[in-house]
Amino acid sequence: MNEILEKIATSEHIVVISHINPDADSLGSASAMYTFLLQNHKKVSWFCSTKNLNRKFLCIPWLENIKDTFPKSADLAISLDCADKKRLGIEIECDLINIDHHTTNSLYGDLNLVKVEAISTTEVLYSFFKTNGFKVNKKMATALYAGLLDDSEVFLSPMVDGTTFATVQELIEHGADFKLCNRSIVKSVSLAALRLKAIMFKKMSLECDARVALFCVSNEEMRASGAMSEDCENPLEESLNLGYVKVALLLRQNSDFTIKGSLRSNCGIDVGKIAKKIGGGGHTNRAGFELIDIVSLEEAKNKILILIKKDL
Repeated sequence: MNEILEKIATSEHIVVISHINPDADSLGSASAMYTFLLQNHKKVSWFCSTKNLNRKFLCIPWLENIKDTFPKSADLAISLDCADKKRLGIEIECDLINIDHHTTNSLYGDLNLVKVEAISTTEVLYSFFKTNGFKVNKKMATALYAGLLDDSEVFLSPMVDGTTFATVQELIEHGADFKLCNRSIVKSVSLAALRLKAIMFKKMSLECDARVALFCVSNEEMRASGAMSEDCENPLEESLNLGYVKVALLLRQNSDFTIKGSLRSNCGIDVGKIAKKIGGGGHTNRAGFELIDIVSLEEAKNKILILIKKDL
């Protein structure tokens, strides 16, 4: 931590980075770090290569300041919640600090603060602020709470414990607008997302003796619904509520016909290990991967189901 603080103190222009297609944890931790750097009178920018962010994250402070071009004058970058360098969306030429909680993190930074026992990167960052005696203001607390809320699966994750709720209490005491975050992240939904949800559940199939819920979504279906890639996540999570389902698998076709995969589990099956076998990564119960060379959803389905069956 001392090395990180020294690096921040001696840098002239710092860029915080949220990963490609960011979730609330990546945006929330980046927002909190952005605020912290402003408090310390540093020149700071916020970069994310994804241009269109999900509107449900508008509860996170400073989102309007995100840029999709990386400033040439930057002499330090800080990546938040990004397990590997590819997810940054850009080649970083300056020094890089990597702050994360993924078990599959490749420690790609010049300095790395990775705590795999943490439920979210915002939890890692809050511990960093707290340990070093830094004041957490209302904007920081709101951003940190948003990431914790999302990555804890609305406090239903197996990783949630008493420490999680103690952190929530402290963040609320620091002024976190938890009601706004709850309404925005948990309750808000777009018409496009509802259309996509209908498509996904209509086409869902149960595989491996109903232990695997499988969703295949084509690029044409994504375009027809008008939904964003993140809108696939809620139906995927909801399918785990079915009595016999142990693993949920989503295969979504990108506009270039590569395939993005997401895995979820609620029974101790380590989907992070499954994803890692095909170049992806994540956590025990939440993971993702991308298939560059396989353009057929049917071929991708057969390949991934073989891997899942071995663990079932």
